[in-house]
Amino acid sequence: MTRRATRERLVVALTGASGAVLGVRLLERLRERGEVETHLVVSRNAERVLRVETGWTAARLRRLADHAWSPDALDAPLASGSFRTRGMVVVPCSIKTLSAVANCFSADLVARAADVTLKQRRPLVLVVRETPLHLGQLRQMVLAAEAGATILPPVPAFYARPRSVADLVDQTVGRILDALGFDDPRLRRWRGG
Repeated sequence: MTRRATRERLVVALTGASGAVLGVRLLERLRERGEVETHLVVSRNAERVLRVETGWTAARLRRLADHAWSPDALDAPLASGSFRTRGMVVVPCSIKTLSAVANCFSADLVARAADVTLKQRRPLVLVVRETPLHLGQLRQMVLAAEAGATILPPVPAFYARPRSVADLVDQTVGRILDALGFDDPRLRRWRGG
């Protein structure tokens, strides 16, 4: 009798910051790879930003994921530490969500799943999309990092010589995959000068 190989699970959340294209592209890349079972949560504000910035609907985005959960579904499997995952990424991550994660305020499924990810010592990547930053926001990043999160702002890697916005997006998505421990042959790494 052969056992069917189970794919690792990854939680992907989009929140209401600018940069919805990063979440879209990440889900596209994960779907192409086929090795990860994706669990998607899209906040209400993210749905609006997604529509404005990309023209995508939340329903279209959900089709890229293996499973999609309502942000209000605090009884979803990913709200429990017994639901094993490879980790979680919040892309883009609003300051509101960053603050909820940093302060263990699990009012919705995004914050609860992030809290569970941290307490289980799994990778949590927060792609914080805000600039400039004031001291209060920086302090929230420190709190989240001290709890175990990786803060990964989508900062352009100009050494990769991007020629388009798509190149910048792909490089950031490669960095996200790298932070989660996935090998990404498309990621252009610094090779020295």
